[in-house]
Amino acid sequence: MHGQLSTTPTTAAEPDLTHHGDAEVATGLVDLAVNVRRAPLPPWLAGPITASMTDLAAYPDPRPARAAVAARHRRPPEEVLLTAGAAEGFVLLAQALRGVRRPVVVHPQFTEPEAALRAAGHPVERVLLDAADGFRLHPDRIPADADLVMIGNPTNPTSVLHPAADLAALARPGRVLVVDEAFADTAARTGVPGEPESLAARRDLPGLLVVRSLTKTWGLAGLRIGYLLGEAALLRRLAAVQPLWAVSTPALAAAEACAGPEAAQAERAIAEQLAADREHLVARLSALPGVRVAGRPASAFVLVRISGADRIRDRLRARGWAVRRGDTFPGLGPDWLRIAVRDRTTTDAFTTVLAEIMEA
Repeated sequence: MHGQLSTTPTTAAEPDLTHHGDAEVATGLVDLAVNVRRAPLPPWLAGPITASMTDLAAYPDPRPARAAVAARHRRPPEEVLLTAGAAEGFVLLAQALRGVRRPVVVHPQFTEPEAALRAAGHPVERVLLDAADGFRLHPDRIPADADLVMIGNPTNPTSVLHPAADLAALARPGRVLVVDEAFADTAARTGVPGEPESLAARRDLPGLLVVRSLTKTWGLAGLRIGYLLGEAALLRRLAAVQPLWAVSTPALAAAEACAGPEAAQAERAIAEQLAADREHLVARLSALPGVRVAGRPASAFVLVRISGADRIRDRLRARGWAVRRGDTFPGLGPDWLRIAVRDRTTTDAFTTVLAEIMEA
C-alpha cells in the first residue's frame, strides 16, 4: 500500500505535535537534533542586520524586503507575504481559512502545520506515506475533495524530495495546496541549476501557496524570518489575520539581503557541500548493521530506522550526542531517529560512538 488515510482525532496516545528538535539539545551535547546550519554570518548578511539596529525607533517597513523577495522568485510583490518565521505562516493559514471543509496533511512531515490547524479547531485528516516505499508521494492517495492539502518538500523528517510534477498534480481550483519549502535551499542536484523540484516561481498552479524559511541555511532561527508565495487574493486573506508589524526591522534586513544574487550563489555552494557531507553520513550509517536509512535523503538531515532507537537515543545522550526522536512525527514510531548532516569529522565521531553503543 502506498499510504493510508487517517481520520483519528488527537488523543493521549497521539504523537506530541509540539515537540521539536531544540528540546533535545542541552549544554555539553553535540547537536545533531536541530536542522540549522551553524556558521558565522557572511559580511553581506551580518552587515545589513547590524546596520538595521541603528534605527529601531521607526516601525518596520516591509516594502524593500518584499520587493527583493518577489524579484528573486520572479513574482510581483503582492504575491509575497513576509512572516515571523515559516511557522507563523501555518498559524495564519489555520486562522484565515476557517471555511475549509476537509484539510489533509501528508505525513510524516513537520508537525507545526497540523498543530496550527488543530489549535484553530480544524478536523485534520492524515495521509501517511509508506516507509517501505521510501516515503514517496503518490498523488492519487490524496482525497479528491480535500480543499486544503499540506506537504513538505524536501520533507522534514524524511529528507525526501518529491518530484515537482507530483506536487503540481495536486493543485486544482477550489483547493489550497501548501508546499512547505523551508529546506528547499538545502537541496542540490548535479547538472540542475537552482533549487531542484521547487515550485517557488510557479504562478500557473491554482491555489498554490509556497512556504519558505531563511532559518536553516543562514542560521537565523532566533531572528524569525520567512515568507509565503502565492496568489495575491489568498495572501490578502492571510495578511488580514497577521498582527501589525509582525516582522522586525532586523529580520526584514536579513530577508532583503538573502534575496540577492550573492546569497543565491552562496546557497548553491553550501547545498553542494551539504550533499557531499550527506553522502558521507549515509555511507557511514549504511555500513552499520541494524541501521536502515530511509528513502533517498536530499536535505540537511537523514532519517534512520533502528530497532530500539528510543533506548539508543538515551545512550547517545549519555555519550554526549543529541539526535531527534522520531516518535513525535505521525507515521513513525520509537524505532526512528532523525540525524542532522554535519561535517565529516563530526559524522565520523558520531558514527563511531553509535557503532559502539549498538555493539554493546
